[in-house]
Amino acid sequence: MSRRSWLAAILILLGALGACAKKPATLPTATGAPRFADFVVPEGPAALATPAVWDRHRATWAVLQTGDARAADRGFTAVLKEAPGFYPAAAGLGYAALARKDTQAALAQFDRALNANLAYAPALAGRGEALLVSGRPDAALEAFQAALAADPGLTSLRSRVDVLKFRGVQLHIESARKAADAGKAEDARREYLAAIAASPQSAFLYRELAAVERKAGDVASALVHAEQAAALDPSDVRALTLIAEMREAKGEWARAADAYAAVQAVEPSDGVAARIDAMREKAAFESLPAEYRTIEASPTINRAQLAALLGVRLEDLIRRTRSPNAAVMTDLRGTWAAPWILSVTRAGIMEPFANHTFQPGGPVRRVDLAQAVSRVLTIIATEKPRLAARWRDPRPRFSDVGPGHLNYPAAARAVSAGIMAPVEGESFQLTRPVTGAEAADAVSKLAALSKR
Repeated sequence: MSRRSWLAAILILLGALGACAKKPATLPTATGAPRFADFVVPEGPAALATPAVWDRHRATWAVLQTGDARAADRGFTAVLKEAPGFYPAAAGLGYAALARKDTQAALAQFDRALNANLAYAPALAGRGEALLVSGRPDAALEAFQAALAADPGLTSLRSRVDVLKFRGVQLHIESARKAADAGKAEDARREYLAAIAASPQSAFLYRELAAVERKAGDVASALVHAEQAAALDPSDVRALTLIAEMREAKGEWARAADAYAAVQAVEPSDGVAARIDAMREKAAFESLPAEYRTIEASPTINRAQLAALLGVRLEDLIRRTRSPNAAVMTDLRGTWAAPWILSVTRAGIMEPFANHTFQPGGPVRRVDLAQAVSRVLTIIATEKPRLAARWRDPRPRFSDVGPGHLNYPAAARAVSAGIMAPVEGESFQLTRPVTGAEAADAVSKLAALSKR
């Protein structure tokens, strides 16, 4: 049967149905592929209309699939005239309008069907098609998703939804990056959030949004989104680094160390390892008493401060060498540095006085520091005899301390090992008060020497 004779048969059938609705209809068999295979057939509950109305409606849909949209228009209009509440025919009119490329008329008819049944999947799908043709992909995506929710069996729509989601995400990402490059942080943030709404499992979107927020000064939001990125993709080094840098900038040393450790686990490097150590040291420093944290800035220091410096920075060395028996000292009650005083006296690095006092508030002179340094060097020499060769038989010359002086050996060892240095005129100045910076520098050098 030719297309023209097939169409004529359908029109004759429509006339016959109109003349005698009670007679059963025999639908024509279409030849060839349907012209609008993507259109969703506007079916519905049988109780919506009589069998005759349903037959006329289906015959009209067959006419539409031949490509004759105007004939289909007339057929669906006739069906609605006979059954005004039959919303599948309104959807049919919407599809006929789509076939004629009249999107405004199509939207009006789909809305008419949806007014009768908000969850009518064929009308929702048709509305999505009309919106897509009208250049409104976001609204089309919503309509297609609503159609799928109403009828999960419309599997052909799933690929449309996926494509639109991807396309929408790409457009939002492009807009977000352009806005970020232009310094329009709020616009970039809005576009990234829209992209995330469409693709909530894409870790890089959270990371890029975090970078924008950090640059704009919103560190709290940046941290939240960077951590979401890392949760979605634990191997995202850039997100992990972003977290670490922001934690460091906030002075959250322990959390920054943990974040850098996560970076190191994925992509090891000496630089990151150094950052971990630095953060751990700062975290440890922050946990120390305020009296300790002010030592380096002090113009002079006392014996408690020197004991604390030695106890903290030489902790491993002291732990390996200290005696289990503690000296009796009667003046440590209430002293903030008591734990470190006990540890350095047990190790023999500092000594209590003959009257069983430590005198925590007593001043530290260069001779006191030299004696402590010399004792630490003795411990290091025991563990590293080759390293100790340079200070084993020291003979530096000082203008104010001769080799026969009681304190010459300690001063000479401290200088020969590079831990302390002479002062003006190559003198040692045994009684000169020690500054916090000088003591910290000496103890740091001892710590480095002990680890070589």
